[in-house]
Amino acid sequence: MVRYRIDPSNVPPLTEKQKAELNALSQMRDDQIDYSDIAPSTDQQLASAQRGQLYRPVKQQITARVDADVLEWLKSQGKGYQARINAILRREMLASLKPHKKA
Repeated sequence: MVRYRIDPSNVPPLTEKQKAELNALSQMRDDQIDYSDIAPSTDQQLASAQRGQLYRPVKQQITARVDADVLEWLKSQGKGYQARINAILRREMLASLKPHKKA
């Protein structure tokens, strides 16, 4: 098995052929594009789809100040308190991105 890694900050330049293919695709209407080799998604598949299942976000080191009792509570739950902080923040971020239901 061969694995390739691409550095997103250092992507190889497109060849002239690739540029021409992309340009041709961008000129086509959606109904002209052949999707026959792609199985259609069912409503059930779309309903159970998960966002970013294979996505690994880039970690960024920061300095943050938190209340001492909050930090102690996080650390009291065992190893990985920084990962728990990230999980809590991610949960709140995703909740804020969901469309809010109006009463």
